[in-house]
Amino acid sequence: MLDDDAFADVVSANTAYAAQFGLSGLPALAAKGLAVLTCMDSRIDPLGMLGLAPGDAKILRNAGARVTDDVLRTLVLARYLLGVERFMVAAHTRCRMAGGTEAEVHASVAEAGGPDTRSLSFLTSADQEEDVRGDVQRVRSWPYLSGLTVAGFILDLDTGRLRRVC
Repeated sequence: MLDDDAFADVVSANTAYAAQFGLSGLPALAAKGLAVLTCMDSRIDPLGMLGLAPGDAKILRNAGARVTDDVLRTLVLARYLLGVERFMVAAHTRCRMAGGTEAEVHASVAEAGGPDTRSLSFLTSADQEEDVRGDVQRVRSWPYLSGLTVAGFILDLDTGRLRRVC
């Protein structure tokens, strides 16, 4: 069922955005040679937290800032076709995917009226720092990404500061 009213606010905002749009000539390459993986959490401003502007970096987002097969696939394209030479994994404090268990997330989805999600893995983290290290190592050892400089960080949502983990 199509419900146009559900998107009226953002479509209206887009009309104003398009009226002053100035990025049409921006190259597809990452001007700073950077790609960043961070969480989908709406409290995170990936460009702002790093002092970047549109066109400076490729931004990848998912629940928990986890290196998945799709992130690896995307990084191969970014590395060889879009000028990416550096990659940051940037998890954050107070993440719903950190500190809880898969079972708790599945239960929360069910309690919110959602379907049975037990066939999905949400990649929850009992030890966020260790998982950032593991995700960084996964990228570093991926055979299709040789020569990519990789580091892991955790963004403190209370201070806005990044702390390097590895």
